[in-house]
Amino acid sequence: MGTVTPFPNAGGKPSQIGFDRAELTRILDLYGRMVAAGHWRDYAMELGREAAIFAAFRRSAERPEFRIEKRPSLRSRQGMWALIGEHGTVLKRGHELGPVLAPVERRLMKLVDDD
Repeated sequence: MGTVTPFPNAGGKPSQIGFDRAELTRILDLYGRMVAAGHWRDYAMELGREAAIFAAFRRSAERPEFRIEKRPSLRSRQGMWALIGEHGTVLKRGHELGPVLAPVERRLMKLVDDD
């Protein structure tokens, strides 16, 4: 009847890592709250072969204040989520997104309390 042809990357490593809807919703919710507090003004996303990265900027001309990285290759070791600071230091690493975002959310509470 016909020949079944598999997709080019079927069963192998994905050609691009991305955020699923729930992860992106959680990240953009935090971003929106930081924008409302007047702390962040811009963001960028990089979806590559090894990692998906969300970077948040105070001003678009600077380096990002925080990077949220998803690296599935580290899932079984240190955890696939990492929060990386402005100077490239890993601030938090884990298997779930919520605890990795906790330091930024605590900082948001301090920003709101200062007013």
